[in-house]
Amino acid sequence: MNRHVLVINVGSSSLKYSLVDTDHGTALGSGLVERIGEPDGSVHHRGPDGDTDTAREVRSHEDALRLALDAFATHGPSLDDAGLGAIGHRVVHGGDRFSAPTLIDDELVRAVEELVPLAPLHNPANLECIQVARRLFPNLPHVAVFDTAFHQTLPPHVYTYAVPREWAEDHRIRRYGFHGTSVGFVSGEAARMLGKPLEDCRLIVLHLGNGASATAVDGGRSVETSMGFTPLAGLVMGTRSGDLDPAIPLHLHLRLGWKVEDIDRVLNRESGVKGIVGHNDFRELSRLRDEGDPDAGLAFDIYCHRIRKYVGAYFAVLGGIDAVVFTGGVGENDAQVRSASLRGLTRLGIEVEDERNRVRSREPRAVSAEGSEVAVLVVPTNEEWEIARQALAVAEAAV
Repeated sequence: MNRHVLVINVGSSSLKYSLVDTDHGTALGSGLVERIGEPDGSVHHRGPDGDTDTAREVRSHEDALRLALDAFATHGPSLDDAGLGAIGHRVVHGGDRFSAPTLIDDELVRAVEELVPLAPLHNPANLECIQVARRLFPNLPHVAVFDTAFHQTLPPHVYTYAVPREWAEDHRIRRYGFHGTSVGFVSGEAARMLGKPLEDCRLIVLHLGNGASATAVDGGRSVETSMGFTPLAGLVMGTRSGDLDPAIPLHLHLRLGWKVEDIDRVLNRESGVKGIVGHNDFRELSRLRDEGDPDAGLAFDIYCHRIRKYVGAYFAVLGGIDAVVFTGGVGENDAQVRSASLRGLTRLGIEVEDERNRVRSREPRAVSAEGSEVAVLVVPTNEEWEIARQALAVAEAAV
């Protein structure tokens, strides 16, 4: 079977795509479509002849996928000549039904549709791109790789909510966790950097992007994670509130007459950093903060405080840690977030070295102070390679 996989990695407001050589983890061509649904969208494509950037409106995730395929056709490499063995789709929510990568068929599509209420920003976008890709590449195996699968190792006392038992039994109300593909990949890379078997490592992985999560990883297994029944819980995010007193939506509905649909929309799409400062792009947040904007400063402080609180909690869950690992667009690129999120944790052996932290690099690196008991690592995630490997394995097994 051909060893190249086209990976489609859909976020709530972006689409990453990559033609991956599964044997070496290299991207033969890749790109990023950003700010989907906004007038100032963009397409960044990296092909054989270098990088190209195109500014344009991106109206939907289907539009984004077609722009990605156009970029391959225009700037290379040609997908027709690539020798594709499969197409791998990142799917955010697999519920408790999907604990492994799965070949996509009509039954799987219906199951993912049923899970849309649990991931309203993501599963619809995943489905949109799956349907388009299946029409455009009808003769290739399509494989869904689920973000929730990595967290199937959560113990019952972690994934069970303190609500009537019937809620879990009849309606699958439980903690699922997300960003699993990314967390699994960077955990392995962190263990390699530490020079220890993954089975011997205790890690806190901070995946910080427009969506953000913290995960406690013990011996390669997820034992606690900040996102829950949906990706809305946990850390403050680009447009999502993160943890919230559950009485607040009830108050808005019962006392103020807000519609449940409006509350859901606001908490998922208009809260988080965007709700405080009006923007969910961290580059814009940083610019406004540097200019002294008080709302931007407050949003930054809230964001970093929530991360620091989770780091302390997960340190306690694990009983000590070997490393704090930053990944994701914000985690990899924002030195100020890394520094502020871990400030004041020297008593736990966690200390960031400012000069190391300021260095910008695409390479995995340590930014902790020399001699620190706990390593602070920046590990660029490579979800695409992980998705490609899992997708090809499923495709080969189906032959």
